[in-house]
This record gives sequence, structure tokens and C-alpha cells, in this order.
Amino acid sequence: MSINAIVQFLVMGREHENPKTLIADFEHLLKQYHLEYYGVLIQPRPHQDPMTLVLAGKWPQRWPETYISNRFVLIDPTIRYLGRATGAFRWKDARKAFKADPQKRRMDQMFKEAARLGLEDGYIFPIHGRQGLLGNMTVGGPSVDLTPVEISLFEQVAKLMFMELLRFRNEAQQGDDEPEARPDVRLTRRELEVLHFLAEGLTSQEIGKALNLSSHTVDWYMNGIQEKLEAKNRQHVVALAFRQGLVS
Repeated sequence: MSINAIVQFLVMGREHENPKTLIADFEHLLKQYHLEYYGVLIQPRPHQDPMTLVLAGKWPQRWPETYISNRFVLIDPTIRYLGRATGAFRWKDARKAFKADPQKRRMDQMFKEAARLGLEDGYIFPIHGRQGLLGNMTVGGPSVDLTPVEISLFEQVAKLMFMELLRFRNEAQQGDDEPEARPDVRLTRRELEVLHFLAEGLTSQEIGKALNLSSHTVDWYMNGIQEKLEAKNRQHVVALAFRQGLVS
């Protein structure tokens, strides 16, 4: 298969104005690789509602119900393998890693049910940030052999999908009635520097090291930026900054 489709998607991925067109282009890309099903998920944290973790997904009919009713989440080898994986891996490789596990019989049952519904095999692409595992993208369907180059490119697709879908969700949650950043907002050079590093996911301490400032000084700049943008919190600051073109 040609990798041109993946490269084209990566080039155009951040040009979408809404999640609907982004997902449509992504599904078109997957079909070219005979991978019809997928999920883009946020890594769960303690006491977090599981229903808020799915950024986008498409699964065979009855598979979600089967997965939940059989409590496969407790033994799913792909989830267990995800916790220690540093890069992309194949479902069958995760299955092999637990071939001596006491729960192997239930794992075999899970994969048998999945294959019956059209999920013969697939790949998982972990998405890591400075604070560890942020989430993952999984794709599946019939058994497809991706080349190392294709896997590497799909890792970039996973990061793009995760960040763009998360951005769209944050913007939607803010609502049309929430205060927007003023078009004429003026930030100082130092505030723009702090904002840039914040958008990159750095903490106050990390930003301080990068700019040779104390974390308290960084927080002071951050409070000023938040006030100017009329933002509720730092996440809101980043979303508004992207919307107003203050960072890219």
C-alpha cells in the first residue's frame, strides 16, 4: 500500500475546522488500509467517568455490549500491555506476551468474540506526554500487515488525532456563551514566551527552567495572561490562545 495517503492526511490534518471533517478524512484513510474500526481514547484517571474518555470511535455492532457484559476490560491483554509499551504494538503481540497468564482462557474467549464480529487483529498506538501516558489510538478489522514505515507514520496520525480531537472537545465544552479572548488582547514578549511553553504542555517549574525564572514568577505571568484572556483556568488559556492565533 502507498504511504502517500498517510502523508497527505498528516499534512492536512490540522486544517480541519471541525471534528466531523477530521474524522471523515481519518476513516477514509483507514479504509484504504482495510482498517474499518478504531478508537481514540484518553488515558483514564482515578474516579473519572469512562464515558468521557472516548474522543472518537467506531466499532462493530454488539462489540461494545459484548466487551462490557463479559467484563473483558479486566483481562484485556492489549490494555495491560499498553501500560508498559513505549511504542506501537499489534494486538496479537500483546496476546502472546500473556500466553502463560492464568486468565489466558478468558483472553482467548475475548479474541474469539472479537474475530466473530470482524475484529481479527489490529494495532494500538500509545500517546505519551511529559507526564506519561496521555491516551491511545487503536485501529482494527481484518489482519493487516503494516510496514515499519507505515507504523511510524500512523504513530504521528495518532498524536495528531488525539491532540486535534482534544482541542475540539475543549472548545465545545467552553460553549458559545463563555467569554472569548478579546481580538485586541496585548501580551508582552515574556507573556508570549510563557504562553508558548504552556501550550507545549510544560509545568510552571519546567517553564521557569527554560526561561531562567522562578516558578513563582512564572505563576505571576500566568495569572496575568489568564486575566487578559478572561480564561477560567490554564487549559482554557491554551484553548483561547489557539483560537485567537496567539500560539500555533
